[in-house]
Amino acid sequence: MSEYNLTVVVEKDEDGNYLAICPALQGCYAEGESKEEALMMIRDAITLHIEARLEKGESINEEVYSSQLKIAV
Repeated sequence: MSEYNLTVVVEKDEDGNYLAICPALQGCYAEGESKEEALMMIRDAITLHIEARLEKGESINEEVYSSQLKIAV
């Protein structure tokens, strides 16, 4: 069994729902009514995503770096 350290970004949409996204796994996201629910759901989505990729013989990209940038517009 391998362990992966992955970044998850949580955003709140205009309807008040929370969207959790895993940028390293393209297309891997989950939605919840609270931040906690979104994080719980993204854990399941990440697990299923990785299992499916490994079954197909696909690699799991390693995160090299993440940062938060402040942009003034």
